Amino acid sequence: MAKDWWLYHGTGEGTDRRARLEAGLPPPWRDFTGVPDPGYAPAGCAGAAWERTWRRGEGYVPDEPEKDVVNTALHLRRPLLVTGKPGVGKSTLAYSIASDLNLGPVLHWPITSRTVLRDGLYLYDAIGRLQEAGLEQLRTPGMPPAAVPADPGAGVPAAPSISRYLRLGPLGTALLPQDRPRVLLVDEIDKSDIDLPGDLLTVFEDGGFLIPELARLAQEDPTVAIGTDDDPDAVARITQGRVQCRYFPVVVLTSNGERDFPPAFLRRCVRLHLEPPGPDKLARIVRRRLGVDIASGAEYQDLVRAFLDRGEDGDLATDQLLNAIQLRLAGAWSAPADRDRFLDTVMQHLTGPTA
Repeated sequence: MAKDWWLYHGTGEGTDRRARLEAGLPPPWRDFTGVPDPGYAPAGCAGAAWERTWRRGEGYVPDEPEKDVVNTALHLRRPLLVTGKPGVGKSTLAYSIASDLNLGPVLHWPITSRTVLRDGLYLYDAIGRLQEAGLEQLRTPGMPPAAVPADPGAGVPAAPSISRYLRLGPLGTALLPQDRPRVLLVDEIDKSDIDLPGDLLTVFEDGGFLIPELARLAQEDPTVAIGTDDDPDAVARITQGRVQCRYFPVVVLTSNGERDFPPAFLRRCVRLHLEPPGPDKLARIVRRRLGVDIASGAEYQDLVRAFLDRGEDGDLATDQLLNAIQLRLAGAWSAPADRDRFLDTVMQHLTGPTA
């Protein structure tokens, strides 16, 4: 049964709940002052990107404790740190939140050991700008690039604008000032360099960041339009080089538990640990994803039992069970003599001695 204070239900059809989300008052310490750019329209609930988000999110089956924690993060406007074994649905939860509340396509920031904070905030092609400036100097001999006049009538091209070489990253796009939040998935943050969680603290607390390349030009060009992670042509106007959110984004950080995080980072997150699904939840997932009632066929029940039994010897992902049932629906591997080889093929352990 849904609780009155819940915004996220995990069932879709959340237009009215999105209105409640937008109208809700933030905690005083999470009230940000960004001013939306009337000329910028964020990606909405249409198009190929939204279709991918909706298809991935609508099949997620959250339990009541998960809904409690997600809604806690929504009301407090805090990042949600989701931990659990591989394959339990940590990343899919972000898509479920976006599709359930009609918040537009998920912004995805995959993390590796080489990722730094600026990768998520913005991208600057300094080399490309230098090359273009060099070409301008060749076209106008004896004149430094910064001094090239902007006089199309005289046949002299203007120096290239810095906006052509800047683009907001997924985190930077999520922090653009809007009256409703975007959903940002920071995937596998436990794979990051040791400094990244600490570097994120200031951004999470301030709800904004400075682009130094624009701040240095603020006197000559106080407002610059640059592209976003969604679309390089969907430009957003940045004033004085600062991006400042109005509504803090729904940030979902996933971790497979490969490392510990500093207490200061954990204090700023709402934490959710996802356990591997049991028989009842597996049945609901299969029904939601494939439209198959496990109770309707002995072969489906056998696959669920095999999945749970094999999970005791090493980690398995839920989509491995879905793959097995999909193959049976297609008539593949249906011979009884093929059962063991079939299970060994589609339910290979992710961890353990046989992985």
